[in-house]
Amino acid sequence: MAGYDLQVRPSVWKDVEKIPKRDLKKILARIESLRDEPRSAASVKLSGLEYYRIRQGDYRIVYEIDDRNSVVTVAKVGHRGDVYRKK
Repeated sequence: MAGYDLQVRPSVWKDVEKIPKRDLKKILARIESLRDEPRSAASVKLSGLEYYRIRQGDYRIVYEIDDRNSVVTVAKVGHRGDVYRKK
């Protein structure tokens, strides 16, 4: 399988500023792993949406996959209790 390009929405950088450094290293490694396998066994498709989510501890990474252009776009990163709420 060819690797995917990885894009991160600017709002994600604001989200990760609030995350403790010990957790942030693991989250960034998990995001980087999406390049090789965006639909891993750990990923879950969100119902009714074209987004997927993957867990990293108490945090969730929400992303979308564009197979036509081989791009994975990270849309949101946040604590499991807050990541699905609209602001």
